[in-house]
Amino acid sequence: MLARDAIDPGAVGREQLSAWESALVGSGLPVAGLDGAKPRPRFAVAAPLAASIPGEAELIDVWLVERLPVWRVRESLEASQPAGWRLVGVHDVWLGEAALPGRVTASVYRASIVPGAASEGALREAAAALLAATALPRERRKGETVVAYDLRPFIEDVTALEVDGAPAVRMVLRHDPERGVGRPEELLAALSDRTGRPLVASSLVREGLVLAEASRVAAGRPRPATRTGLRPR
Repeated sequence: MLARDAIDPGAVGREQLSAWESALVGSGLPVAGLDGAKPRPRFAVAAPLAASIPGEAELIDVWLVERLPVWRVRESLEASQPAGWRLVGVHDVWLGEAALPGRVTASVYRASIVPGAASEGALREAAAALLAATALPRERRKGETVVAYDLRPFIEDVTALEVDGAPAVRMVLRHDPERGVGRPEELLAALSDRTGRPLVASSLVREGLVLAEASRVAAGRPRPATRTGLRPR
């Protein structure tokens, strides 16, 4: 598991993957794929994260060709991780377990709202109204066109809370292989419509990811996944 700061918008996608490739090559770890004619470390990022949004519990799989003590893997990664990333935890994962990208079902975001925009009570009522709705028709700009879509299928849960004395919202937004992923700014816009006041986020962070086998807990709500995999071959 890793934490990531907000980064330069130009450093997402291929740039971030290249940064991790360089980090793994420089780590000295026996990463699978480095013994080929064109050495390329084998790893997989669980789910993309927008450059402007920090992450508190991002997940990455790394395949190793031999089993190593966790402390050694941790020290090697901490010494070579890309700028803006911080190692939180390392866990060994069964080799036959499905790859992370195919197991992510939702992202969990936390947005702190600028004080005065809406009370926690107003946010709670607006959140309940969104969850009670059978459909939430909205429009999304795509290039030069505007596309109509339904936001409701992307919302797994939304909760009003208080963070450091200010109102905040926790959002669990689904990932759908066909429809795409739920976007926190779109949910905040829907909440703004319900409260009748524009809700501006003073901070927005992704708390974690929900994996398929952990999509429900006793209370009936998703929980963030809490591990990354280092997979010996």
